[in-house]
Amino acid sequence: MKRQTSSTEAGTGEGGVTNLMEYISVTSILLILLVVVMFTVNAVFMEGPANTLRFYAFTDIGNGISVRIVDIYILAPETGTITTKFDIPDDVAGDGYFVEVEGESTAQKILVERGDIKSRIAIAGIGSSKAVTGRTTSQGWNVIRYNSAGFTGE
Repeated sequence: MKRQTSSTEAGTGEGGVTNLMEYISVTSILLILLVVVMFTVNAVFMEGPANTLRFYAFTDIGNGISVRIVDIYILAPETGTITTKFDIPDDVAGDGYFVEVEGESTAQKILVERGDIKSRIAIAGIGSSKAVTGRTTSQGWNVIRYNSAGFTGE
């Protein structure tokens, strides 16, 4: 004999729909979190350390250029010209950069920059006696030139 079920016992299929909606909801939330994490990982784990590397590398490069300028000043003749070529790294963390002398008199500094990462290094001790000007990029050979008569528009 077949057992009769009442309408209250007969399932309406809500159990299957509820499980499906639960899976869709959980999966959607996890996908949203995955997208947020992917954007955060690039900024926190890749850009942050690269910017720190750039800053310290720019500081080292600025110190090297400052030392070269002071060396030229120490070796400079009383009359005449002295020129030296030097090489700096072509890129730091995959990008080029700019080097510029900024300021006047005793406040002269070497500025090494790329975008919003900047490093300023004081020219060690010659700012009060000799004015230094110029700029360069990271590409190729760079030149420091001293002329005892001074430079006029070169």
